[in-house]
Amino acid sequence: MAREIWYTVMLLTMSNVFMTFAWYAHLKELNHKPWIFAALISWSIALFEYMLQVPANRIGYTVLSVAQLKIIQEIITLTIFVPFAWFYLKEPIKLDYLWAGLCMVGAAYFIFRTR
Repeated sequence: MAREIWYTVMLLTMSNVFMTFAWYAHLKELNHKPWIFAALISWSIALFEYMLQVPANRIGYTVLSVAQLKIIQEIITLTIFVPFAWFYLKEPIKLDYLWAGLCMVGAAYFIFRTR
């Protein structure tokens, strides 16, 4: 069981890196290009995201509920997004990220407490 959770978290983390770049890197790198070009580039990056995300969810669903998978994904999303926004997009760090993270801790508590 622990192995399946480990594989799920690792695959979802790698998937999320691709997702974050697919969704947001075009704002910095392709803002001078037509939106359709940015969309096509983003979709090509997102293909790699799905090639990791689908097996991650299939593996995870053998030992976790859908709600647990979703909360894990959201925690990973925030963990990947904050450094990406700060380092790559040069967005300022805000205290709101801490509050969002605490909300995710609460979500994780409630979704996993009956496990």
